[in-house]
Amino acid sequence: MARPLISPSILSADFARLGEEVRAIDAAGADWIHVDVMDGHFVPNLTIGPGVVKALRPHTSKPFDVHLMIEPVDPFLEAFAAAGADIITFHPEAGPHAHRTVQAIKALGKQAGIALNPATPAKMLDYLIDDIDLVLVMSVNPGFGGQSFIASQLRKIEAVRKMIDKSGRQIHLEVDGGIDHDTAALCVAAGADVLVAGTATFKGGPDHYAANIAALKGAG
Repeated sequence: MARPLISPSILSADFARLGEEVRAIDAAGADWIHVDVMDGHFVPNLTIGPGVVKALRPHTSKPFDVHLMIEPVDPFLEAFAAAGADIITFHPEAGPHAHRTVQAIKALGKQAGIALNPATPAKMLDYLIDDIDLVLVMSVNPGFGGQSFIASQLRKIEAVRKMIDKSGRQIHLEVDGGIDHDTAALCVAAGADVLVAGTATFKGGPDHYAANIAALKGAG
């Protein structure tokens, strides 16, 4: 079984020293940098905007995996693309025309991802699978870090993996929420190839980041 890519969520980092934290997880073996953007409206939390993404961009050459939990999403795509996002993932509930949003992201030269909330069915992807680069299955309700993994999402991961394989396209299947050594193994067995890990990456401080990331990769 292939080792998963690890995309540490900076939501769990020390916000007083974000640049240092990003450099530390880069050096520790992170594959991507996961940036959770929340607006206090679409989800019950408020985090960062494109200015912070732009400020962090010089600190690493790793792909910025930007998860937009904002509504409406379309007016902000250009700003996050210009700030240095490589992958822009959004929720289909955050705008009236998901396909148009995918087209807009692609027109900006970025990879497009669709995020599925726990209650959002895999069937939502039926008419998007031929155009997207990533599917993000939320294994918690978005808004806060440190939540417990929702086991029912394993069936969704399996369903999405079948859809991706049937499409014949190279599409990443990412899982975010409650990821630790045990749930990481379950997600990879179900078909995930990218894992978002906040608490599990940043626990213990910078001296532990490499071991934390290695443990998650080994779980696959």
